[in-house]
Amino acid sequence: MTIRGFKPGAVFFLLTLPAVLLYAFFFLAPMFIGVYYSMTNWDGFSLSYDFVGLKNYIAIIEDKRFHNGLMFTLLYTFIVVIFKLGIALLLALLLSQSLKLRGLFRSIYFFPAVLSMITVGMVFNQFFYSLFPPIGEALGIEWLSRNLLGHPDTAIFGIALTNIWQGFAIPMVIFIAGLSSVPKDLIEAAIIDGASATQRFFSVTVPFLIPMLTVNLVLAIKGGLTVFDYIVAMTMGGPSKSTESLGFLIYQHGMNEMKFGYGTAEAIYVFLLIGIISFIQIKLLSKKEVGQQ
Repeated sequence: MTIRGFKPGAVFFLLTLPAVLLYAFFFLAPMFIGVYYSMTNWDGFSLSYDFVGLKNYIAIIEDKRFHNGLMFTLLYTFIVVIFKLGIALLLALLLSQSLKLRGLFRSIYFFPAVLSMITVGMVFNQFFYSLFPPIGEALGIEWLSRNLLGHPDTAIFGIALTNIWQGFAIPMVIFIAGLSSVPKDLIEAAIIDGASATQRFFSVTVPFLIPMLTVNLVLAIKGGLTVFDYIVAMTMGGPSKSTESLGFLIYQHGMNEMKFGYGTAEAIYVFLLIGIISFIQIKLLSKKEVGQQ
């Protein structure tokens, strides 16, 4: 179908132009402006500032505080991704079975996803402070009898547990959608051939779940590497700066310590880190998809 007086290429261009302009204005332009400011010593408020080139990037490489934040963020991301996707896949397998009240259970498990991160963080903060310690003392569990957020060695696990509780719902829904795309005739053929439930899962189900796993991995890794809300609501980077994530460091340097250019340079590093990790995992998993060699 064509519009009289317009070539098809011109029509397609006009239809996509609004989206392209919005993308350029709200994403590309701020990104390039941010790259420029990352090469300055702007404090975020002054009208004058100096162009310092790559000085901020070099300083970040030598910044021990950034190194600690990077190690915390990577460990936190690893914990969250493993448990969040593992729980999501397990629940998706269970809720894909023919169960009574299956819709109700799906709604219950999805409920945490509709809550804000700040709200969940503040609620769990009170749990760790006043609810879990008495339970731990009553059960004789030493690590549970103290506030996990109050010790540098355990604070990361308290924050990760909060994220896992709230964050498995979206991956679960995506996995459920993927499970519905697995051809039933292949499952039946595998059963006839004598394949066990484990063999059917890894040989038949998993290949069809690779696209969903790729999406969930990208989202989970991005969420872990940019964690900020839980940190603010639960620890504010403490105790003893042990939970300063990269996202929190960007906020601290850019807003509280008046080093906007330096914080923007840290944001560029995080952007590159997310891009590299996502690219590698997409390339690796795409080879495992159905129909790929």
